[in-house]
Amino acid sequence: MIHELIDLLVQKSLKVADTPVFELVSGKKSNVYIDCKKTTKNAKGAYLIGNIIFERIAHLDVDAIGGLTLGADPIADAVAYTSVVKGKPVNSFSVRKKQKDHGLKKMIEGDVNKGNRVVIVDDVVTTGQSTIEAIENARAEGLHIVKVIALVDRQEGGRENILKYDVDFEAIITKQDLLNSYKR
Repeated sequence: MIHELIDLLVQKSLKVADTPVFELVSGKKSNVYIDCKKTTKNAKGAYLIGNIIFERIAHLDVDAIGGLTLGADPIADAVAYTSVVKGKPVNSFSVRKKQKDHGLKKMIEGDVNKGNRVVIVDDVVTTGQSTIEAIENARAEGLHIVKVIALVDRQEGGRENILKYDVDFEAIITKQDLLNSYKR
């Protein structure tokens, strides 16, 4: 399944240029752009991602999976769906980028409660800032982070920044994996 996912990411999500023409969220320019939403919101992509990540967390006894909206949402939803199919339900949640200014003024949306054991996910990690924001907000809401998973690690320092938050971090695929497949 992992090879199918790499192939799909290369086909749908990877853009490579001769010069650094793509501006990243961090403000840096790069000759490689990875738009994971083209894969995470693809039916086959959701199937592959849901199964691959569920297999990596099934033994962890977690209540929910989620991360910063919008990158984490389709991943968390795919894993939640797969978890029910596999008979071990795991809810999904979203961490808002900005707190709601009305209603319950929540930062986290979904069926998740203080004390729940959770997995934080992200689609692409570059500096790790979005993932770190999700970690900080989840902890502020009393969630216990069991693991952090990135679909793709750009290998630009994000892993190291995330590990400073004393979490178990895993990347499913690296930028180098995608480039190796792209070159074949």
